[in-house]
Amino acid sequence: MTSNRGIVYVGPGKVEVRSIPFPELVEPNGRKANHGVILRVVSTNICGSDQHMVRGRTTAPEGLVLGHEITGEVIEVGSDVLTLSVGDIVSVPFNVACGRCPMCKTQNTGVCLSVNLARPGGAYGYVDMGGWIGGQAEYVMVPYADFNLLKFPDREHALAKIRDLTCLSDILPTGYHGALTAGVGPGSTVYVAGAGPVGLAAAASARLLGAAVTIVGDVNPSRLEHARSVGFETVDLSTDIPLGDQIAAILGEPEVDCAIDCVGFEARGHGHAGSQQEAPATVLNSLMEVTRVAGRIGIPGLYVTDDPGAVDIAAKRGSLSVRLGLGWAKSHSFFTGQTPVMKYNRNLMQAILWDRIDIARVVNVNVISLDDAPRGYSQFDAGVPVKFVIDPHGDVAKTGARG
Repeated sequence: MTSNRGIVYVGPGKVEVRSIPFPELVEPNGRKANHGVILRVVSTNICGSDQHMVRGRTTAPEGLVLGHEITGEVIEVGSDVLTLSVGDIVSVPFNVACGRCPMCKTQNTGVCLSVNLARPGGAYGYVDMGGWIGGQAEYVMVPYADFNLLKFPDREHALAKIRDLTCLSDILPTGYHGALTAGVGPGSTVYVAGAGPVGLAAAASARLLGAAVTIVGDVNPSRLEHARSVGFETVDLSTDIPLGDQIAAILGEPEVDCAIDCVGFEARGHGHAGSQQEAPATVLNSLMEVTRVAGRIGIPGLYVTDDPGAVDIAAKRGSLSVRLGLGWAKSHSFFTGQTPVMKYNRNLMQAILWDRIDIARVVNVNVISLDDAPRGYSQFDAGVPVKFVIDPHGDVAKTGARG
């Protein structure tokens, strides 16, 4: 049997590369998965959502194999699979979805009713998401392959664009979902909270959707510098200048048409003192302040139901001090939840293949080996302006792809 290695969470602040079982066509409940395929992983990315677990901010068990952003080559096909063949290069939506339940049939694949006994929605290598083995590994099993997988139309073109296409599994559709649900359109003024990879993906998506001005806010100077280098306006939330005043200095008014929360529950306060302290409702409250009346707020940033490391008892249960009265008074619309990747990934693939979006440059893709993944986790946690892409077999390096 072929060997396999993967990135394993071994405790707060620590991951290791370990030998793990070679995948089989079997579901977490032990049932045969003839609907699945085995992938040789071409690329797999480190996500900010992974960091929440690694920091010990969830109930993730030690020994969990991480990784929900996966691109791979099909090497084994289940007997029930009809549309895929060995050798196909495919993108794996981070949502595990059955394709048969009422939610999947309406493209709400982020809340599939069949792949997780505990709650709606499944994902690879993630706490409370159904027990599906993660893909930060050399090989991984993907269930319901005919439904879940996005096959790239041309192998050579896909490999040449792999640094961009690797973003299709999560961050680009997630950023796009945030922008679309916030109502971004031609001529919009947009504020994006968070200059990490998802925030930059949201900003790039806003540009793709025709936004006139996209402003990105963060407390991290290196991330803000990178955001400026790829064409976005920025505001520095570590200063004591109010957010509305900083927006007014750019737009001439203190409000935007649309706002996107790409930070989530580990947000920090604004200002010199506040930026050192966790304040999980800060982003949501600030977005209500700077979004015009009847505006929309997209919330792809992660919020959890259980946070062992939260600042207070309420936040440990996901209960935050959100100024809902302000949002109500301004007639805001809010859109939350996991991104249904399949709703967007095919069109975004075409945008990449036809050079309509240069997402690898925008999020600053940095390719590393599987053995280098623990360093990538450490540096990403320290706030470097990089999207780390793991190259388990050296395939990305062989292509010489530059986006």
